[in-house]
Amino acid sequence: MPRPATPARKEHRRVALAAMAGTTIEWYDFFIYALCAGLVFDSQFFAGLGGNALLISFATIGISFFFRPVGAALVGHLGDRIGRRRTLIFTLLLMGISTTLIGVIPPASAIGDTAPVLLILLRILQGLSAGGEWGGAALLAVEHAPAGRSGLFGAYPQLGAPAGLLLSNGVLAVVTAMTTQQQFLAWGWRIPFLISVVLIAVGLIIRRKVSESPVFQKLQQTGSRAKTPLLTVVKHHWPLVLGGALLFAANNAAGYMTTGGYVQTYAVNSLHMSKSVILSAVMVAAVAWLTSTLFAGWLSDRVGRLKVYRVGFVLQLVWMFPFFALLNTANLGLVVVALLVYSIALGLTYGPQAALYSEMFPAAIRYSGAALAYAIGAVLGGAFAPMIAQALQSGTGTVYSVGVYLAALTVVGLVVTFVLKGRSTTPLPTQGETSTIATGSAS
Repeated sequence: MPRPATPARKEHRRVALAAMAGTTIEWYDFFIYALCAGLVFDSQFFAGLGGNALLISFATIGISFFFRPVGAALVGHLGDRIGRRRTLIFTLLLMGISTTLIGVIPPASAIGDTAPVLLILLRILQGLSAGGEWGGAALLAVEHAPAGRSGLFGAYPQLGAPAGLLLSNGVLAVVTAMTTQQQFLAWGWRIPFLISVVLIAVGLIIRRKVSESPVFQKLQQTGSRAKTPLLTVVKHHWPLVLGGALLFAANNAAGYMTTGGYVQTYAVNSLHMSKSVILSAVMVAAVAWLTSTLFAGWLSDRVGRLKVYRVGFVLQLVWMFPFFALLNTANLGLVVVALLVYSIALGLTYGPQAALYSEMFPAAIRYSGAALAYAIGAVLGGAFAPMIAQALQSGTGTVYSVGVYLAALTVVGLVVTFVLKGRSTTPLPTQGETSTIATGSAS
């Protein structure tokens, strides 16, 4: 017979659900924009730029990334001062409102240059929200985790990315299948953005039922909260921020080939696959990414965070060129295989991230440190990855140049795993403890 659910176990389940649900909604909003940047926005908002319309449309994906560190700094400070839970409600509202408003912006043909300006402003707000969201969700999950299971619990907010990808591609696939090309460009693309209203309401209900992190509660009770957490991070922990940023950059650049819309756009424009077919293939891959992410978090509790990272980066590196070779066949079965293996590698370098980043910083500055490392890594790896890929493909005439770019970043990430000292088998560090980067001391 199954064990009865104790109050503690019920709370753990609520936290896991809240962490996953919130980040899923955030990433749904973020990915819907990235997908539409390649499929819609070039014609609806940037058509006046002629041949550069698609490149500029992809560039708007990257613009928001430069505001992620700003969001990480502001929201991280609030998270270390007033708590993880309250700041997460704010980031969820900001993302939801921004996404919904994108769905009602008139096209450039109706309001001229005001249309792309509004689009970019709302994309910036998305960036501010995303910069602060991940750190809070990661800490809420990890700091609530039972002893020895921080990797598994930390994987739940990580599931938000593949789940958001699955949800965004699914909604977009349904809309494209139910509309003609003309209808989709005229109004169909707006539906996924407007659905965000419902998702945000659900996310808020779930998050309001979760208690504050016990680690933060202890900081409050002992009066140990940092007065200037961001300044402390910058002055005393910048090597950790840099190491974490480079580690995430290698994963994020590879991930943004699918989540940033490049693969979808390449498959439609260059390989002449239908939108619904490639979106469906990416949905299948998202399931593999989700499963691999959860498995990686669980495995990291047993063998160490960085060992799991290394396996993922090696697989990512080995598979990079076969991935593009199979993609170029435009054969649905081979494309699915390419995306499945690719997604497994992504999960292995994504699942342990929340626990690893949380263990890198003392409790009083953990939100600021983890969020800043994550946000800077997003800038380095994901900000202009789709645009760089598009420029490389156009400039060299071959998609394999994109593979070279991604392989180089993967090597950087792999090297960092041997430089970054992991704490994957020790309890989360409390206030006053320190973490260091030490060559050759990775677990």
